Amino acid sequence: MALDQSFVGRTYPPTPAYEVGREKIREFAEAVGDPHPAYVDVEAARALGHADVIAPPTFVFSITYRAAGEVVQDPQLGLDYSRVVHGDQKFSYVRPVRAGDRLTVTSTIEGIKSLAGNDVIDIRGDVHDEAGDLVVTALTKLVARAAEEA
Repeated sequence: MALDQSFVGRTYPPTPAYEVGREKIREFAEAVGDPHPAYVDVEAARALGHADVIAPPTFVFSITYRAAGEVVQDPQLGLDYSRVVHGDQKFSYVRPVRAGDRLTVTSTIEGIKSLAGNDVIDIRGDVHDEAGDLVVTALTKLVARAAEEA
């Protein structure tokens, strides 16, 4: 069953603040195999003009995907999460994420369409810092595969 188009434009409340820690940044950089010194060395980050270590560009996925979870678990939307796969991900940065940032995510359904029986939902996650300034926008595409016919 196709998802309700009236959900396009629906915005969900901001998430609780997530405090970005140096250790989390270091662990993430190691996990993705990115050895850039600005991710682990404060002096290297300062030499590049940052006040503290910065996070790799895909670091925010962990908090924006959790925020998107509120959308996909909305019972009124009716999305069958057991059939969902991650379709695409894009980030548009205003500035890098830094250690010490306290970030919130506000999710908005940007689009819903049906393709060959699959539901495709586009979710925009606007990530703001404590001052309310936009840091990054994440665009997540999720695909709910069509149910197999008996």
